[in-house]
Amino acid sequence: MTFLRATLSGIAFGVFAIVNLTATPAHSEAMILVDADSGKVLRAENATYPWYPASTTKLMTLYMTLSAVRDQRITFDTLFTVSRNANSQAPTKMGFPVGVQVTVDNALKMMMVKSANDMAVLLAEGISGSVDAFAEEMTDTAHKLGMTESNFVNPNGLPADGQITSARDLAILARALIREFPQYASYWHIPAIQWGKRVVRNYNPLLGRYPGADGMKTGFICASGFNLVATATRDNKHLIAVVLGAPSGAVRAIKAAELLERGFSQNPLAWLTPSLGTVDALTPMDAAPPNLKDEMCGTHRKRPHAEDEDIDADAGGQTTADMNQTRSLLLSALQAPTNPVLLSDLGPVLPIRVYTGPTRSAGQLANMPAEDDATEPGKKKKTKQKATAARSSDSQNSAEAPAEAKPKKTKTTAVKPADVKPAEAKPTAAAAAPKKPAKPKPPAQ
Repeated sequence: MTFLRATLSGIAFGVFAIVNLTATPAHSEAMILVDADSGKVLRAENATYPWYPASTTKLMTLYMTLSAVRDQRITFDTLFTVSRNANSQAPTKMGFPVGVQVTVDNALKMMMVKSANDMAVLLAEGISGSVDAFAEEMTDTAHKLGMTESNFVNPNGLPADGQITSARDLAILARALIREFPQYASYWHIPAIQWGKRVVRNYNPLLGRYPGADGMKTGFICASGFNLVATATRDNKHLIAVVLGAPSGAVRAIKAAELLERGFSQNPLAWLTPSLGTVDALTPMDAAPPNLKDEMCGTHRKRPHAEDEDIDADAGGQTTADMNQTRSLLLSALQAPTNPVLLSDLGPVLPIRVYTGPTRSAGQLANMPAEDDATEPGKKKKTKQKATAARSSDSQNSAEAPAEAKPKKTKTTAVKPADVKPAEAKPTAAAAAPKKPAKPKPPAQ
């Protein structure tokens, strides 16, 4: 009995330390582990402490977009146009010129895999008319879901004082996505996308490495540190792990994997641990979110090239030796093979189809093959046209092309009809007519 009493006392003390939600965040981090089916909290640390969400905000934008599809306000084939506001967003972004049209389906893929900030704004403006209106709808919807600590002012998570959430709220959001939109789960575990000749992997390193990993989203800004909402399924058990404020992308992934592993492991003394209740029953905290800008991006660390997203920040804040060490640690912690993980190991690459020709309707685009040599945004591409047609500009940013000018058609493998196309090219001056050959001079006499 003495041993059992001591054991229970030790467990109670450990649980108190874990769920003490009123103290300043320990080590500037917050985390929670939740059973997706029951909502039961399996572990929590500073789970209700307010935090800057960074690009995990895009999970809310995803929820709003899928809700609009469900309510038949839009479809996945609806075309939205890149505005000047979307084009001006800070990296990471696709960088498509103003006037490019993108389907909802492709915008979601680019937003979730590459964490494209411009695609998040494109969706917000397309669905609600403006970023402000969409952000207001995001906040109202979040509160209806029980995310009472969340407030949104933009759809992508770029730095803003009013952009606030918590580990608890993000777990509620992840659970809502899983429960309400299981048919669209592919959007949060796409391993990679390809547009033109460039392939971009998902920033979530657990996908394809951690057994059972199936989502969801990463995020980083200097003020928040490295955030991750991760989900995994094993033996019909679906878990959600949220890690906020980690010092690097590798540490963030390791902590999430450790949380998930604890949830999947059978603990013989689990019945002795007091219940932490359900995620929606955790008491919110009235406090200001910690600002980790000095800690993450101070003078002691090289400032990332962009406030958001993860790979840029990781590369900027670590030396090559540090990156190799953390990568080895990550692979070891996730029980991944020692050889580099090949792209083919992660699953199919979903192509994002790009068009560089004149404006066409969705029906016309559906019957056209994509250009397999499409260039990346911002890079010039030369096209050939008939000698009788006016030359079009190489820039994707130019205006109208002549009606008879058609893009070069080539075949490529794709999973959906044509989806993305920039504005038409503006013709330059027509080529001058060739000069007539000079008449030969008579021979000298």
